[in-house]
Amino acid sequence: MAAFSALLCLSAAGQTAKVPAAAPATGAITTPVFVLNSLEDSVSVINPANWTEIKRIETGKQPHHLYLTPDEKSVIVANALSDSLTFIDPKTAEVQRTVRGIIDPYHLRFSPDMKWFVTAANRLNHIDIFHWDGKDMTLAKRIATGKTPSHLWIDSKSSTIYSTMQESDELIAIDLATQTVKWRTPTGSTPADLIGTANDKFVLVALTGGDGVEVYDVSGKEPRRVKFIKTAMGAHAFRAFGDQRHVLVSNRVANTISMIDLQTLEVVNSFPAPGGPDCMDVSRDLSQIIVTSRWIRKLTFIDVASRKVVRQINVGRSPHGVWTLDHSPR
Repeated sequence: MAAFSALLCLSAAGQTAKVPAAAPATGAITTPVFVLNSLEDSVSVINPANWTEIKRIETGKQPHHLYLTPDEKSVIVANALSDSLTFIDPKTAEVQRTVRGIIDPYHLRFSPDMKWFVTAANRLNHIDIFHWDGKDMTLAKRIATGKTPSHLWIDSKSSTIYSTMQESDELIAIDLATQTVKWRTPTGSTPADLIGTANDKFVLVALTGGDGVEVYDVSGKEPRRVKFIKTAMGAHAFRAFGDQRHVLVSNRVANTISMIDLQTLEVVNSFPAPGGPDCMDVSRDLSQIIVTSRWIRKLTFIDVASRKVVRQINVGRSPHGVWTLDHSPR
């Protein structure tokens, strides 16, 4: 995801400001779209030429999230219950290799300096920090975190890892230099995804057990909660829209996606997203939002200009992560 240049906040719900102009959808996506089917242990591969599922790739058990390697030659699928990573060619959708012995990789992320690869063990309550040499990872440190580390964010300086703690309702910070926990702070109910601003001053936390996003000032020695942004029930996942001005938040219970304007600091629109919206991607030309509909086994496409669902594709059970190489900046 792209980082942001300002603190996100909300003055009022239900704003009707216009969404940013977007190019026509034709030709917006030309490379495969990958959807992780968490309860079928597979990846659905969608052909954007005719919007059909052309094949399913078997993975390990319970793939939840995926991430592109720094050289952009592989997309890594993390298989939580199989303790493995599946590397897939993002252009051909061919499996390249499987790396085993990565314990409970629920969420994953590379540091911006490309020196570290980090995984969150949601089931086993630890975060693993690996050295990355451009091809392989070597475990540097396993850090006990407490109950249920969920999503990860690493600041732009590659100095701090932030993680939400889903069951203990906390946000923690890990110093990458010493590979130790710097601090932890309580959050609202069931924190899930999180994201930081470009100046590394603020971290935003989506509350799946609530109806919005908490904002923390992390610029000092101790974090400070400075804002609550009301979106809708079940705020869960973030995706930078890709224009350095807007960010999307999926609201899983409300079946909507909120768009926040970083310049006016308001929610400027709400998009319909039926079936429990979860992870999102955005087409390179900003014309389409792609979101997994977790509870109805579908991948949903939303036209940004009309704010309407224009297409749904059947995929496997409990679709979670979604990704395409033809995405807008993160």
